[in-house]
Amino acid sequence: MLFSLPLFLAPALVAAHGAVTSYEIGGKTYEGYQGFSPVAGAQIIQRQWPDYNPIMTVTDPKMTCNGGTSAPLAAEVAAGENVTAIWKQWTHQQGPVTVYLYSCDGEFTACDGKGKKWFKIDEMGLWGDVLNSNNWGTALVYKDLKWSSRIPKTLKPGNYLIRHELLALHQANTPQFYPECAQIKVTGSGSAVPSGSYLTSIPAYAAQSDPGIMVDIYMGSATSYKVPGPQVWTG
Repeated sequence: MLFSLPLFLAPALVAAHGAVTSYEIGGKTYEGYQGFSPVAGAQIIQRQWPDYNPIMTVTDPKMTCNGGTSAPLAAEVAAGENVTAIWKQWTHQQGPVTVYLYSCDGEFTACDGKGKKWFKIDEMGLWGDVLNSNNWGTALVYKDLKWSSRIPKTLKPGNYLIRHELLALHQANTPQFYPECAQIKVTGSGSAVPSGSYLTSIPAYAAQSDPGIMVDIYMGSATSYKVPGPQVWTG
């Protein structure tokens, strides 16, 4: 049966996604961006995103940081400690969570996230063998509205972007990407840096046709799932 949604429901559906809106680092809360219109001069560590509507292709330029390009502040975090991202809302329970870092190799004002310098430090996809289930990383975000990831203990100190991505797979063969970035200053005595196959560019850390991106969790025959992108680098 075909039907039309009442117009008064449309804004609610458009807004029913989610984005990282704050961070907990070293026992301190860092407020992020809260709304759809960037705030001039906002004193935050997060790179302001224009909206939290889904990005539909892995090659979209907004994939880097959801359109965010700068922030005036950065949070200090010791290598080996956790960064916790917090969402005010999240509505989808099928899909993976991934967390990436990008070495700025200098000041944040010149750190554009370009080039093959992103590396993955955390991920959670599917557990079990039933894709049409709530046994996904994003289901944990739905439940807790937060995600904690450990900065590799041996990582070389410096300025980094940290990027959290939720990939929603609840619509067959219609992936929806939700990434946000923040600026962190990693401290410590480590010297390790990833290389080779651990590094990727964003956008385009995988092909749109990747079986971890183009998925039908309802009618497909798959009984396992591989999170797209490079392997996790642990230091």
